Amino acid sequence: MWIDTKADVEENSRTRASRSQRVMSGLLLCTGDMKHVDKYMHDKQFVLQLAVWGLRGVARVILANNPLSGALILAALFWDSPWQGLLGTLGVLASTLTAVIIGQDSAEVEGGLHGFNGMLVSLLMGVFSSAGPWYWWLLLPVCFGSAMCVFLFSGLSSVLDRWDLPVSVFPFNTIIVLYLLCTGPDNPYFPHHPAAPPGMTDHNGTELIAVEVTRGILLGVGQIFACGALWPSLLILGAVLLYSPLLAAHALLGSAVGTMAGLSMAVRHESLYSGLSGFNGSLGCMAVGGLFFTFSWRTHLFAIASGC
Repeated sequence: MWIDTKADVEENSRTRASRSQRVMSGLLLCTGDMKHVDKYMHDKQFVLQLAVWGLRGVARVILANNPLSGALILAALFWDSPWQGLLGTLGVLASTLTAVIIGQDSAEVEGGLHGFNGMLVSLLMGVFSSAGPWYWWLLLPVCFGSAMCVFLFSGLSSVLDRWDLPVSVFPFNTIIVLYLLCTGPDNPYFPHHPAAPPGMTDHNGTELIAVEVTRGILLGVGQIFACGALWPSLLILGAVLLYSPLLAAHALLGSAVGTMAGLSMAVRHESLYSGLSGFNGSLGCMAVGGLFFTFSWRTHLFAIASGC
C-alpha cells in the first residue's frame, strides 16, 4: 500500500509538472514576435491576414511587434474612448490597405511598418479636433492622411536608407503638422483646439501632489496613444510587457525620467499629472534601451539620458 501511495504521489507530481510546462509553453507562444502566427496565416483569407498586419501596426506605435499586444492596445483605446478606438482602427487599416494596393514590400506590410503612422495620424486628429466625438466628417481627413503616410514612408525610405536610418514617425509628424496648418480653430468642417490652450502662459503653481505625479508616470505610457486614463494605460503597459519585459521596464523608466525632467524645469503641473511630460521620454528610453541597441549598462545609461 505504501509503495502504491508513493507511486500515486509521484505520478500526480509528474502530471502537475507536465501541466505547468504546457501552460508555460502556451504563454511563451504569446510573447515576442509571434512568428508562428504569420506561418499559420500564410494560406488564410486576406481579411484575416489584414487583421494580423493591422494589429502588428498598432503595436508598432510603441515599438512592439506582436499582434496580441496590438489587440490589447486596441482594446485599451476602445475602453478609454470608443470614438478614438474607431479612428485608430480606420487609420491603421487605411494605411495598411494603401500599402498593399500600391505594392509596398510585403515583409514591411506584414510586419505592420505601414500601419503605425496611419494610426498615430488618426488618433491625433481625433485628439486635436474641437468638434467632439462622433463627428463623421473627420473620417475623411483621417483616411486620407493615413493613406498619405504610406507615400511619405516610401519616399523617405529611399533617402534615409543611405545613412541606415529608420523612417520612424516622420510621416506622421509631417501629415499632422500639415493638417493643423491647413485647418484651424475656426475651420467650418475640421476645427481643432488651439496649439496653446488658454492659461498656458499663466504662472505655474508651487504646490505639487506626489500621488498625481506618480499617476502621471503611468499615464505617460498611455499618452503614446493619446490615452489619458489610468486603467487603459496600464493595459497598454501590460501589452508591452507581453512582448518584452525589458521594453516595458524602459517604458516606465523613460516616463519617470521624462516626468522628473519636466518637474526640474517647472513645467505646468497639468502636463506632469496627465503624462504629457513622460511619453516622449518613454519612447526615447525604449528605443535606445530595448530596441535599437544591444542591452548593456552603457546603453542603459544612454537610454536614461535619452529619456531625460
